[in-house]
Amino acid sequence: MTNIKNSLRPIGPQMSRRRILTSGSAGMAAILASGRAPVYAQTTSKKMDFANILGAPDVGGIAMEFFAKEMNERSKGELDVRFHGGTLLAKEMEIMNAVKSGNVAIGSPAGAAATVFPEMGALLVPYLIKDYAQAYAMMNGKIGDTLDKAFQEKYKLKVLYFFDYGFRHFWTNGSAIVEPKDLRGKKIRVQLAKVFSDTINGLGGNAVPMAWGEVVSAAKQGVIDGGDLPVANIDALKIYEVAKFCSLTYHNYGPTCVVMNLESWNGLKPEQQKLFLDVSREAQGKVRNLIESVDNLESAKKLLEPKGMTVVQGNVEAFRKIAQEKIWPAYKTQFGALFEEIANFKA
Repeated sequence: MTNIKNSLRPIGPQMSRRRILTSGSAGMAAILASGRAPVYAQTTSKKMDFANILGAPDVGGIAMEFFAKEMNERSKGELDVRFHGGTLLAKEMEIMNAVKSGNVAIGSPAGAAATVFPEMGALLVPYLIKDYAQAYAMMNGKIGDTLDKAFQEKYKLKVLYFFDYGFRHFWTNGSAIVEPKDLRGKKIRVQLAKVFSDTINGLGGNAVPMAWGEVVSAAKQGVIDGGDLPVANIDALKIYEVAKFCSLTYHNYGPTCVVMNLESWNGLKPEQQKLFLDVSREAQGKVRNLIESVDNLESAKKLLEPKGMTVVQGNVEAFRKIAQEKIWPAYKTQFGALFEEIANFKA
């Protein structure tokens, strides 16, 4: 009788896993009634590190922080997405190599997308992307799907979402860049991808390829006359501290993406994959809104002029004509059908 009585005692926190397993249906009923799951039934969250070179106030970082927070809340403890903005790895290539190897689950090449993924280079050709409507329709449509498939096959990476850092504009110290002639003789810092040097040189300036870490000191010392960035990044990176003018020329579109290690992606349950894609689309919308909302003359003036910059409108059509004549032919040959698809795309 003693054994029977013991088996019917309420289950306490000290009860061993073995006794839970052997206590029979009455014991399990007591567990369910108490709302306390047995130790062996508890599941641990799937930890997934997410790395980017920047966190907030970088607009990409803001959306990524939102993404991680929403994933954790909506997965109800199944997933633990930990966003690291500039605290885990400091360089784009380091991040992407870590994602490819699986040491980091999720990451972004940020502004180095075309260096990491040459397939995206056609999107950077100056003035080939006309506006945001065209860009969004392409990246959320056939071209985006084609790139996602290629990345999975070639790099073992799954695209979660494409986003952009907006169109690039000139920031300069000595004088504004309104007409193509204003660019002559100007030393303009560019990112290391060849297309950026081709853009500045083709439009009439002198491209100076330079890693970002050197830019501020180079501008202060007069090594460069300026550079180019989207409006949102001119603000976030405090370019107004080293430059007096922002000239809206819209010369390069800045596409990039957030990708996941393909093995990590395939290890998710279907409902988890759907959650990733749903939240990805929301994060994409958030960063697009932040970028586009300041990328016009009126908004750029409100944002940057109180901080000491003068914002002017560049002659976009004059710059576009030069790009079409001097820069497009080589890239049309290089990218072939993709170049034509982008050039002829109607949103």
